[in-house]
Amino acid sequence: MIKSAAELALMAQAGSLLAEVFHALGQLPLEGKSTMEINDFVERMIVDDLQARPASQGQYGFPYVLNASVDDVVCHGMPSESAVLRSGQIVNLDITLEKNGYIADSSTTYLVGEVAYPARRLVAATYKAMWKGIAAVRPGARLGDVGHAIAHYARAHGYSVVKEYCGHGIGREMHEDPQILHYGRPGTGLELEEGMVFTIEPMLNQGKAAIRAEPGQWPVYTRDGKLSAQFEHTVAVARGGVRVLTLRPGERPLCDVV
Repeated sequence: MIKSAAELALMAQAGSLLAEVFHALGQLPLEGKSTMEINDFVERMIVDDLQARPASQGQYGFPYVLNASVDDVVCHGMPSESAVLRSGQIVNLDITLEKNGYIADSSTTYLVGEVAYPARRLVAATYKAMWKGIAAVRPGARLGDVGHAIAHYARAHGYSVVKEYCGHGIGREMHEDPQILHYGRPGTGLELEEGMVFTIEPMLNQGKAAIRAEPGQWPVYTRDGKLSAQFEHTVAVARGGVRVLTLRPGERPLCDVV
């Protein structure tokens, strides 16, 4: 669970490469592209340009390099040639990358073309909720502090937090201990220690938190058909607080980071 300085350096390298992928996606016009086209773009960049491995491909039988979750898809959206993005939609792209044996995991929800204010407000609030959780990370804090910070912000702005999915420890394996819930009570849960590395990845819904999915199948939808958004960073507990390993070029942190 605790990573050494050498392991953290390798994880930071993987995180930096993954941040390059998201920076490239931020320059890519998404409107009119299928989610499979985006999947193929990401695969070429990770494999050919960055000489790394798309860690999601083959994980739990998932055949693609990213999850593409559009509008009311909460998570685990499958790329498709027929899913052509159109103006007004939102899409979360969730990507993992492995380099030299260590994995980084991150996601962003993008606005496609001209997006209505309610959807833009949801996306902005989800991004800020993620940063509220990140800001709570420091040695001696507890996981309940992180979850409470996220859920308190989300609910104060009129959104619900999906409880069935959570962040997770990460390193040589994509999913390691501990689980990082996006709700909780302050002062409860595992105490954070320097060298822990995990993801923070809240999923916020416009409507109720309830989800629907076929057992053992992808994707997962909001039960009421309203929009869902998600953001994710891989972070490390550092001596001075928190280090964001997947911070994008030009991204301005919404809290103090090491």
